[in-house]
Amino acid sequence: QVLVASTGVIGEPLPIEKILNGITTLKNFLIDGDEKDAAEAIMTTDTFYKAESTSFIIDGNEVTISGIAKGSGMIHPNMATMLGFITTDAEIEKDLLQEMLKNTVDKTFNRIVVDGDTSTNDMVLMLSNAASGVVIAKGSDSQKTFEAELFTLLKKLAIDIVKDGEGATKLVEVKIEGANSKEEALKAAKTIALSPLVKTAIHGEDANWGRIIAAVGYSGIDFDPAKFEIFINGTQILKQNYIVTLPNAVANQTLKSELIELVVKLNQGNESANCWTCDFSEDYVKINGSYRT
Repeated sequence: QVLVASTGVIGEPLPIEKILNGITTLKNFLIDGDEKDAAEAIMTTDTFYKAESTSFIIDGNEVTISGIAKGSGMIHPNMATMLGFITTDAEIEKDLLQEMLKNTVDKTFNRIVVDGDTSTNDMVLMLSNAASGVVIAKGSDSQKTFEAELFTLLKKLAIDIVKDGEGATKLVEVKIEGANSKEEALKAAKTIALSPLVKTAIHGEDANWGRIIAAVGYSGIDFDPAKFEIFINGTQILKQNYIVTLPNAVANQTLKSELIELVVKLNQGNESANCWTCDFSEDYVKINGSYRT
């Protein structure tokens, strides 16, 4: 069986003959530990290859999960033009493997935003060869351990994609706290992460909290803007009732880092959610303006 994944310029047919010839040639060069070559082979506008592996103990035996991914532009839930290939040597029944993969993808690859564009081409698949002999049973402690390790690995790959966002200079984690529901929290987080005005403000190191409130406003969730609190890298820049805590020049200093944590407290309920995004720079326009030239 062959599982087919593709990416590249939309509308251009795949060069099937070249692929078939390549498969015939490559089968003679397959070796263990060749994940770097595989990860590099699926890159398009990526600037670095993305590969992760982790080993851990279940019932006294070692289990390994490994993965490679590609993605840099056209990234927006649900996934978009990204590819991910995950393998494990644990023995897992197909339906349980699918369940765990979906659960973890929803919290990782489906929570990243680079530019808001989506594509016809995306895939994350997971294969198990059962070589370790360790059985992961549904509802067991081993399932909890395995799923936690899978989440950590996929999170690393997902964050690497955002770090490698086309033209990106800053990685941003958006956290919504105090929402009425998890669905509303995630909706607000994704809307902020997608906002071109928020993303350009972060690139320009301008702590323009009005753009953040505006994004939550058009997300469609229920909230009272007067209850808003906003924190950037642990520093509060807005209190409830629109009280600005710092002069603009001081607030802007919170955005100097390459890693940004943006926390918005709605103070409406008890639910929270997060997602990851990056800033928008001039290079994003240059990269995509010359994509086919």
